[in-house]
Amino acid sequence: MKKNKVYTVIGLMSGTSLDGIDAALIRTDGESYVENLAFVSVPYDHEMRQSLKNCLGKREDIDGGIALAEIDMTRDHAAAVDWLLGKAGVQPADIDLIGFHGQTLFHDPAAHFTWQIGKGALLARLTGIDVVNDFRSADVAAGGQGAPLMPLYHQALSSELPKPLAILNIGGVGNITYLGPDDEIAAFDTGPGNALLNDWVSGTIGRDYDENGMLARQGRVHAGILDQWLSDPYFTSVPPKSLDRDMWDLTPLEGLSTVDGAATLTAFTVQAVAQSLKHLPVAPQNWYIAGGGRHNTMMMEALTEALAVSVAPVEGLGWNGDALEAEGFAWLAVRSLRGLPLSLPSTTGVHEALSGGVLHKVNQ
Repeated sequence: MKKNKVYTVIGLMSGTSLDGIDAALIRTDGESYVENLAFVSVPYDHEMRQSLKNCLGKREDIDGGIALAEIDMTRDHAAAVDWLLGKAGVQPADIDLIGFHGQTLFHDPAAHFTWQIGKGALLARLTGIDVVNDFRSADVAAGGQGAPLMPLYHQALSSELPKPLAILNIGGVGNITYLGPDDEIAAFDTGPGNALLNDWVSGTIGRDYDENGMLARQGRVHAGILDQWLSDPYFTSVPPKSLDRDMWDLTPLEGLSTVDGAATLTAFTVQAVAQSLKHLPVAPQNWYIAGGGRHNTMMMEALTEALAVSVAPVEGLGWNGDALEAEGFAWLAVRSLRGLPLSLPSTTGVHEALSGGVLHKVNQ
């Protein structure tokens, strides 16, 4: 049987938490073969983070500020590529492709609209490497949710694992991949991840996040606010479904102490995950957690209590939970190049398996 070509690829991910750029170097055929080679995480400086935060929630660039932020952000991604290449000891000529997610500003699939900034052609020129970006637009245009896009990658990595299982990514938004014993796959956004909590901590005490859940651990959950949030129709709507980072705001927390707000937001993330059980074919007996939320010991303890089963970081599988999404977009870039599906009806609600992405070649 003829083997597929194996590509050396960089994946770049900047999530809705706005903490920085994850850059992963892998070798893959875009199917079952994945070899992880190197990874770096490059924090945004304060100015870049604030510039991007000012762009969130906008559907158009009224004053040109988004265009300027997009150029600066793309240059930061090129610098992250340089850093990764230096760590791995390889040259741009050794790399076949970059998968460039970009930064999501607004996501409204019901209106067939999603916006991830990031100039693919500029990144190709700056790095000397072909780039695939704009992974979500084709899915949304075809009636899909455009998210989450990691489930097929999770499935590729999990072929030998006992099922059913759930892989939960707690980034800015929470999202789940369900993998069943007969190759069933389902996925959707569960609700908030870290974005609201980070915004609260930043706005009240000027810190970037609640380290280890230390603030939440000292606070009291305000059940009335939690119940108000959980009564949102989103939690009873049938997947596939996805949401924007700013679907909920912090207004209900006005007047609360920093620790009570942190406790209530942490409980919201956890209970939103618990709500997802009603939409799964079978309750998974093992949950594997990726993304920044797995570093929050308070959140992990609360998830274990709410789900009443094994909850563990993906490192227990030999995976890198910080690198997983960056690796996934490298893998998806190869699939885009090969015309393979990035999404399925059961992962985004698109009508049929669909490829996507836009290729920017260096010599164009």
